[in-house]
Amino acid sequence: MEKNGKSLISKAIGHVSFLMRKCLFCILSVGPVPAHIAFIMDGNRRYAKRNALHQDGTNPGSGHRVGFKSLISTLQYCYEMGVKYVTVYAFSIDNFKRDPQEVQSLMDLMKEKIDELLTEESVLKKFDARINFWGDLELLTEPVRLAAKKAMDMTVHNKGPVLSVCVAYTSTNEITHAIEASVREKQEHCPINVSDLDRNMYTAGCLEPDIIIRTSGETRLSNFLLWQSDFTHLQNPNPLWPEFSLRHLVWAVLEYQKVLGYLRKRKG
Repeated sequence: MEKNGKSLISKAIGHVSFLMRKCLFCILSVGPVPAHIAFIMDGNRRYAKRNALHQDGTNPGSGHRVGFKSLISTLQYCYEMGVKYVTVYAFSIDNFKRDPQEVQSLMDLMKEKIDELLTEESVLKKFDARINFWGDLELLTEPVRLAAKKAMDMTVHNKGPVLSVCVAYTSTNEITHAIEASVREKQEHCPINVSDLDRNMYTAGCLEPDIIIRTSGETRLSNFLLWQSDFTHLQNPNPLWPEFSLRHLVWAVLEYQKVLGYLRKRKG
């Protein structure tokens, strides 16, 4: 009986929270809501150290596990707000240079969380969202690569918003990939132009990001979406990624709305 009572209270609180967010997002929609927000999810390891989640160093993925919860919440808020595309920088090619134990731990965690995204209760199911994985997927362990392919195949016909996960990714690698693919398409001595490269980017068919948010206060793009971000509003809030919350997202959108006129003028 007590358990049922707690469940009812939890559902009621969840419903009230949803209604409050709905009101908030209605107010935000008076100004233009960004169509595409990209996140550099920085600060998971620092969060783990600060909160002593793995003092003995036996679980290097513990901060990333908390960060995944932040990702799910942020996805829900973005999709409720009306954001069509969300892109996250999950794992750089340079991250393979880390300690092999940490890399393997992250690969195992990635496989686990991809599988979770395909469950009936997941945010992808709730919003009928499609998922992409962008990067050199051959660099991933086989279980992660197969899980990523399965997720893309299972959601390819979904009609809702889009989640794109950059994994085994760097922007320079993406540009190199696009150049090589364009050369293969063209006959000898045929010039390659910008539209050829755009067509062969991992991001082909996706709108350029309106906002790139890098948490933890860092101001570097770290080789992320360099080709696509010439007129993107760059933001670097101080919270570490696991600390990123609804209020930080709302503030980011308000900051974007303040400068949108300037960005449009610069873009022409």
